[in-house]
Amino acid sequence: MKIAETDFSNQIVESVHKELGNIFFFKHIAVIEFNEGVHIDINNTVDFFDELISYYGHSRPFGVIANRVNSYSVKLLDADLFRQRVIDLCYYAVVGHNITSKINAEIENRFCDSNKINYDTIHEAMDSIYGKVKKDILLSLH
Repeated sequence: MKIAETDFSNQIVESVHKELGNIFFFKHIAVIEFNEGVHIDINNTVDFFDELISYYGHSRPFGVIANRVNSYSVKLLDADLFRQRVIDLCYYAVVGHNITSKINAEIENRFCDSNKINYDTIHEAMDSIYGKVKKDILLSLH
């Protein structure tokens, strides 16, 4: 289910449409929906990273959820480079909507430092990532 079709849609603060897909900005989370058939690597995602940095800046933690409503590929060997590019990105999640995207999310999970990044529903991912980011924000205030 696309983020615009959920009950979270009324909380979208801003959206940006790029060649590779769309970014939907919330207060502490960005949801990315890549287009069908694209290949994601460190070289072709510069616009996405620039948008994330422009929106969230360099001083506050945030999370990103890849909502796999379409089929696309990711160069997993670039995972460390993705993390280096956006240092304030604290949490990452992938939502799979069918068996193929869930398997891909499980594979991506093995390349991440986090314990769990793959979720079955957008609601589950939003609740989990939002809770983690809010906890980091509260800890940074103390």
